[in-house]
Amino acid sequence: MREAETPFLAEGVPLMERASAALAAETAALLEELLPEGRGVPDARVLVLAGAGNNGGDALHAAALLAAQGALVTIVPTSAQLHDGGLSAALAAGAALLPLNETDAALARAARASAVILDGILGTGTSTSPALRGRAREVVAAILPTLHDHGAPLVVAVDLPSGIGVDDGAVPDPTVLPAHLTVTFGGCKPGLLREPAASLAGRIVVADIGIGHELTRIAARDRR
Repeated sequence: MREAETPFLAEGVPLMERASAALAAETAALLEELLPEGRGVPDARVLVLAGAGNNGGDALHAAALLAAQGALVTIVPTSAQLHDGGLSAALAAGAALLPLNETDAALARAARASAVILDGILGTGTSTSPALRGRAREVVAAILPTLHDHGAPLVVAVDLPSGIGVDDGAVPDPTVLPAHLTVTFGGCKPGLLREPAASLAGRIVVADIGIGHELTRIAARDRR
């Protein structure tokens, strides 16, 4: 995926803007289905779990778009550093930012109050084990039990559920938020279709961000 993105990024193509717009649109459509009387985005509570990398940036820019449409967005940082542009956009649009050391009880309350949770902790850039560590794991562990409640929030995974193997579908640690919907960018990652990760991906939507032909070229080259 990174190889496919490189020439576009070098030319200044705004791939993150495309990805976040697609993510926001799919989340808005889910809220339209989920909330009574087609209430949709306005006043819907959206909890955004944001990591330090581009996956978190996608989630934060989508959060900004949803907040601009009237959603009540709360950001949960899973790292001391977040994507600067995404965070600035989300806060400017009216999103709230919880402290990094928020208590487990407060995280659980925030999750229970939400209609949708965006999982933007880890993406395809993980080069070691995909298992969550540190604060990211603590946040997910605090929220996981709330997903068994009546009226639990639905999880939208950003590119893939955080904690799964992007290529092999491995799940080395069960501390993973099971997604109702995964919005993946450019092409479907192999791990989303392989167990045990496939059972955590929910419905998969492949968002076109304009790199499909480059992915096809790379795949054809690698088959030779």
